[in-house]
Amino acid sequence: MLTNQTCLESFGLIEELDEQAAETISGGATEVFTVKNKTPYNVSYTLDGTTAPQYAANPNDGYAVWTATSGGIIRYDKDSRNDYEDYVTYNLADGGVYEFQDNTSTVGNPYDIQLYTVA
Repeated sequence: MLTNQTCLESFGLIEELDEQAAETISGGATEVFTVKNKTPYNVSYTLDGTTAPQYAANPNDGYAVWTATSGGIIRYDKDSRNDYEDYVTYNLADGGVYEFQDNTSTVGNPYDIQLYTVA
């Protein structure tokens, strides 16, 4: 006699159900993405309301790999001047690679920074 669990095991669904249960218990799915800074400026940003480590925001620095459990919402100051703040918010996609780059299309503001999807 086959039980429900035996049927599920034979189709390999137990592991998938266990992963879904773990996501539900932990509060949702995790998202992983990479953020790089390709500008000559320090870029201050938060991810899901938490301040990013300073090394990830240094000019032309390497990259930071983030794992988010609260939606992957990034908020950053798109103007690199110290005396001016202009914050922008984006929802980052799971598996995405992003770079802060100079936004050269903005005439008259050489301090404009944009977050671009690069992969």
